Amino acid sequence: MKSTIIKYGTYGFFVGLIIFIIHLTFGKNLSYGTNAIMGYIAICISLSAVVFGLKHYRDKINYGSLTLRRAIIIGTLISIIVSLGIALADFIYTKFINPDWFDNYYKMMRDAGKEDEIVEMTSFTAGLFMLSLVTVIGFVISLISGVILKRK
Repeated sequence: MKSTIIKYGTYGFFVGLIIFIIHLTFGKNLSYGTNAIMGYIAICISLSAVVFGLKHYRDKINYGSLTLRRAIIIGTLISIIVSLGIALADFIYTKFINPDWFDNYYKMMRDAGKEDEIVEMTSFTAGLFMLSLVTVIGFVISLISGVILKRK
């Protein structure tokens, strides 16, 4: 179980890190809505490591058996590792690649008349938010994958 979590978590970590930095760097001139959609696509691609990890564990490690409980545990732990990669990418982007991102975002929100929706963030808190978001999405993917891949 541990080797599966580390192996597929590492795959997802690097996929998330690379895809997220590429999408943020080359998407600088795109709208925030388009960037958000691309971000969710990058998260889903990275979290595909959960599905592959669960399938590998069921077929190669656990002799064709997988319980829902075990799927949720393994999938969530893989997604935590994946979320570290995406959070690191978000931190690197907002701290070093585009340090004006928050100022530009706040200006866009004010211009759109959404001043009441502005939440002050830093690169660190944005990274923590991404860590939490990706982990929750990973949990949901683990749950769905566990139901689909479950065998006793």
